[in-house]
Amino acid sequence: MLKLKVCGMREEANIQALSELKPDFIGFIFHEKSSRNVTHTISITIPEDISKVGVFVNKPIEFITEKITDFDLDYIQLHGNESPEFCSELKNNGLKIIKAFNISETFDFTTLKSYESFCEYFLFDAFGKKAGGNGIVFNWELINNYKGEISFLLSGGINDSMVDTIKNFNHPKFVGIDINSGFETAPAIKNIKNIKAFKHELYS
Repeated sequence: MLKLKVCGMREEANIQALSELKPDFIGFIFHEKSSRNVTHTISITIPEDISKVGVFVNKPIEFITEKITDFDLDYIQLHGNESPEFCSELKNNGLKIIKAFNISETFDFTTLKSYESFCEYFLFDAFGKKAGGNGIVFNWELINNYKGEISFLLSGGINDSMVDTIKNFNHPKFVGIDINSGFETAPAIKNIKNIKAFKHELYS
């Protein structure tokens, strides 16, 4: 069964309602330039069977470790130009890493080899002006060029009209999707009803 990651969460009531749908991952963005940037701690308890992911863009390790403590994060998603060495240092501190890459026609998938030892998953997103949340769907056929060993999630402009496209996408390392802006009523506010219907249709 495909994993479902819902990213860009911030408001407690919205998070509580989403938790009842049992996605595999809930993502919190710690990036000042994002309209979904999280600036306050979350007081509600998220069920243990939902992994909490912190999304960072070129942040120092000290900043990341602070957020790990404040939000009890299970995964670190790196969405900037972080090096394999940086990922290695985080992994040596016992952290699970998702490394995101913005995919374009000229992307060289062979560069991912040096990251494989340090990542639990890769995340393939669209190439846009922002680090993420651009609402753009990239050409998924480009993923056929990926021959690596690490499983990946697909992101970038996914919305509730794409169930058949997702179901028909085949790659031996494809394990899940990341949804964000395509299910929002406003930045960081998810339409829970739409996500529930989408999840039901995706898994039926």
